[in-house]
Amino acid sequence: MRKPTRTLLAAALVLGVSAGPALTPAFATPSAAASTARPASPDLGAVIAGLPRADATAALVRLGGTEGSWSGSSGVHDLTTGAPADPAARFRAGSVTKVFTAAAVLQLAAERRIGLDRTARSYLPELIPGRYATVTVRQLLNHTHGIPAPDLAVGDTVEEWYAHRFDVHSPEAMVRSATAKPREFRPGTKQHYLNIGYTIAGLIVERVTGDTYEHQVERRILRPLGLRDTYLPGDAAELVGPYNHGYQTMRLDDGTTGLRDVSVWRATDGWAAGDLVSTTADLERFTRALFAGRVVRGPLLEEMFTLPKVADLKSGDPAAYSAGLSMKRLGGREVWGKTGGRWGYNAAIASTRDGARTLVYSVNSTDAKGQDMNPTALRLMVAAYGLPG
Repeated sequence: MRKPTRTLLAAALVLGVSAGPALTPAFATPSAAASTARPASPDLGAVIAGLPRADATAALVRLGGTEGSWSGSSGVHDLTTGAPADPAARFRAGSVTKVFTAAAVLQLAAERRIGLDRTARSYLPELIPGRYATVTVRQLLNHTHGIPAPDLAVGDTVEEWYAHRFDVHSPEAMVRSATAKPREFRPGTKQHYLNIGYTIAGLIVERVTGDTYEHQVERRILRPLGLRDTYLPGDAAELVGPYNHGYQTMRLDDGTTGLRDVSVWRATDGWAAGDLVSTTADLERFTRALFAGRVVRGPLLEEMFTLPKVADLKSGDPAAYSAGLSMKRLGGREVWGKTGGRWGYNAAIASTRDGARTLVYSVNSTDAKGQDMNPTALRLMVAAYGLPG
């Protein structure tokens, strides 16, 4: 039986989430051939018109680059008042955090304070056991380390995760849990997209600087670029500043299935892999600066645009992840970027290598960690760049 078009596209652009039951790679290889035509003038307004819908309650979008610019918003600030969505609102960016973490590590590598070919154990001998003695910093960043995900004792369903939404997960405890298990594969031989490599990378940043990961990202990236609406929340469950509420479809207290407000939720399970809060304007500024070589400079920037020559552990497809970013051919050209998901929120940054077309979006998805990419987010990506191929 032929799969519906949306399912095929979702397989081609499936979301890499920051934490939760489903952990699947962004921009995975499509399961069927598709047209390579790309739109010259994307009608993103039509994509987000009519929100809220079943799959999303709001969307904020910015298209930029030398090919033209557009910004827009749709949907509601919250379902109780029905007030219009705030286009300047902050949101949880999920695994887009990894791009910031990778950039901080690569800056430290440029300063010769971190060696990409040095082992993680050489920086964190008390945390990384002998079975992972050969894992390098580069392998942490490009997901070829072979370290499995930690056991968070939360559960598999969204209802179980919601019940534990205020739990605090320390990065050290997550690393101990993960590294107590057998390795998934010999380091450097396969790729498996997981958060744990970035958790370890964040701890290495702290070890070599004698400072917090959060302050290092602020000092190195947020402050120099003027990203005043971007921050790392630490243990805080509440979003600071204006935000559009996020909702998740789940079983409610009365036994029915409906939408629950999930805006207030600690993101400590994500930390250096997935707890960033930002705006579309800030992420657009960051994306433009990153691709222009103003965040990571010189040869080390190429680490972010170099895919390891290994296969994905689960699909067997060629690796799709570099240090911080992922790549997919859309509309006949390479598009680099990163998607992210926290409960109630999907986000993405994307750009052609030359910066000709950038895309940033936040979609208040009602199933932000589903197996398929959110339909509104999927249509935004395709409208901006074209179909996979």
